[in-house]
Amino acid sequence: MTASPVERDGYVALLAQAKTAVRDAQLRAHLAVNHELIGLYWQLGRLILDRQHAEGWGTKVIERLSADLRAEFPDMTGLSRSNLQYMRAFAEAWPEIVQQAVGQLPWGHITVLIDKLEDADVREWYASQAVDNGWSRNVLLNQIMSKLHERLGAAPSNFARTLPAGESELVQQMTKDPYNLEFLGFRAGVAERKLESALVAHLQRFLLELGAGFAFVGRQYRLEVGGEEFFADLLFYHLRLRRYVVIELKTGPFKPEYAGQLNFYVNVIDDILRTPNDGLTVGILLCATHNERVVRYALHSIDTPMAVAGYRYRDLPDDVRAALPEDDALEATVRSALDDLEHPTDPPVTQR
Repeated sequence: MTASPVERDGYVALLAQAKTAVRDAQLRAHLAVNHELIGLYWQLGRLILDRQHAEGWGTKVIERLSADLRAEFPDMTGLSRSNLQYMRAFAEAWPEIVQQAVGQLPWGHITVLIDKLEDADVREWYASQAVDNGWSRNVLLNQIMSKLHERLGAAPSNFARTLPAGESELVQQMTKDPYNLEFLGFRAGVAERKLESALVAHLQRFLLELGAGFAFVGRQYRLEVGGEEFFADLLFYHLRLRRYVVIELKTGPFKPEYAGQLNFYVNVIDDILRTPNDGLTVGILLCATHNERVVRYALHSIDTPMAVAGYRYRDLPDDVRAALPEDDALEATVRSALDDLEHPTDPPVTQR
């Protein structure tokens, strides 16, 4: 059976382009609606806040205003007393939202920022991170509860000495200390191979904890040197920084000899995998604990870019753990975030 003229003329390509155009328009419309809604909520909150200050009114005016607005606009949701209280808090937390990251977030994200954070600078930091990384509400909550702002870029490293200035700062911000492995469910130390297996089994959650841009290359990545075989625990490629990242796992405290082992892996991968378009390979050593002064001495004479970081399993308080989103919700949002990443065509993502 021969193809119809329509099919021969490229109908399949036409349909694909039409679908893309519709989806793009839907996204733009959604963003526009959200922008208007957030602007309205801030304006209502500002009106309430200013009038309360001017007239000395208490909180009862919010309940009355909610009832009157819902009577006037019965088809409009979001005018409940509790939501108006959030609007007031929104206007109080952000005196203006023009060109602020918070103005680009959905309302659910903003209520999380209001509920969980009191410091204005920290709130704005998480708002910016949520916009830049496309976090869902559940991911935002998880990052707040794990105190990401205190952990990001905190791993002791030799990047300042081994990488150019601007590059070293970007790579430093790729690290955390400690890494939050709460999602593994371990309550005590485990064998290194079990830890590695668990991280691969929960790869989506581990990628979320590593941060935006990481692509998994392989586990126990085989390296052949002089006829001998060596195996790096975990190998990643960072899509934004365009470089390989070797992660070695240790279940005990940091020891200086671990730095030599990781240095060897980084040098080999730099030699056999790195292309002229890639930056220098980076090594991250994850240990149960580390003495920062010992780490500094161990990395002092190593010329390959490396960092050492700790990790934690189950040290979050019960009330904090109970407030975290369920695993299924986080898994779904992580899958969505990963699908949105733009993958370059040249970096390898499979083990040789």
